[in-house]
This record gives sequence, C-alpha cells and structure tokens, in this order.
Amino acid sequence: MTNKWKWIFFFLLGLNILFVLLVVIMVNMPIKDKALPPTDGPVEEDVQFHIQATKADLNKIINHYIEEEGLTSPIAYEVLLNDEVELYGTMKVFTQDIEMKLTFEPEALENGDIILKQKSISIGQIQLPVSYVLKFIRDQYDFPEWVNIQPNDELIYVSLQRMNLKSDVKVKVNKFDLVDDDIQFSLLVPTN
Repeated sequence: MTNKWKWIFFFLLGLNILFVLLVVIMVNMPIKDKALPPTDGPVEEDVQFHIQATKADLNKIINHYIEEEGLTSPIAYEVLLNDEVELYGTMKVFTQDIEMKLTFEPEALENGDIILKQKSISIGQIQLPVSYVLKFIRDQYDFPEWVNIQPNDELIYVSLQRMNLKSDVKVKVNKFDLVDDDIQFSLLVPTN
C-alpha cells in the first residue's frame, strides 16, 4: 500500500517540476517584434488644415475612440496625457484584478507619426521586465492596427498615417509637447 502512495507522490512531484520548467522556458523565449509599417509622405494634392489642441482635448478624443471602437475588451484600459503619456489598465490574474500603469515619453517624427518610448512601469507591487509586460499587453489588449507595440525596443509606434478616418483624411503630428501643452496636428484632406 505504501508503495502505491510513493509512486503517486513522485508522479505529482514530476508534474509540478514539469510545469515549473515549462513556465521558465516560456518566460525565457525571445520576443518577436512586428515590422514597423512603411511611412508615406504627404501627397501634394492634399489640402492641409493645421489644428492646435490641448491635453484635455486629446484625452477626451483618445478615450472616446477607445470606447467607441470597443478596444477595451477583454481588459479595460484608458490613456491619459499629463506631462507624459500614461496608460492605466487592469488585468485579471486568477481571480484578482491587478492594476497597472505604464508611462511613455512621446516623440513626434518628421513623417507625422509618434513614438512612445517606455519610461516607467508598475504592475501592482511587482517589478517585471518591460519587454515581457509590453509583449503581454500587445497579446492581450485590443489595439487598432495602426498601433504597433515593439517589446524588444520598449516602445509603441503610433502610425497616424494608417489610422482610418472618414473620407480618407490623414493625420500628421507636427508638434507633441505635453509639458508645455503644445500639441499641433495637420489634417491632410485629399482633393482627388
């Protein structure tokens, strides 16, 4: 009888060791980034409208877009613009909701797109490698196709040129200075 329990114990011990090894292997697997989208310059036939915005205006627009497009499922998140770009969200781990906050330093590119460079990250009280957290966010959150998360580079590439707006209007960022609340865009309206 004791021999039977001994085998069951070693079998369960082996399953636990196998599970731990599997988790360690999956955590240490390299993360593959998606290629950044090609950038198109403005077409000469486009008419440009210049727009000046504030952080409060942009906060309303961004979170309205997230809500309207249903991008909060399966995990709720919101974006706030203060002196940096802040992403707040909650993720379910087992039965607990864990809060997280990611902050990014925005940089406007010459082609009108934006790069968000990872500045800080906090998930509950746990310190995790940034690349793993960004990979988790990329895989679990529902972002539009024009938002490209690069875990290895610790950045998010926002390709505003690929954002689908009505009448094929394109958006180009001219200046994105959150500290001075100076945000300038151009709307490129095709004329053909």
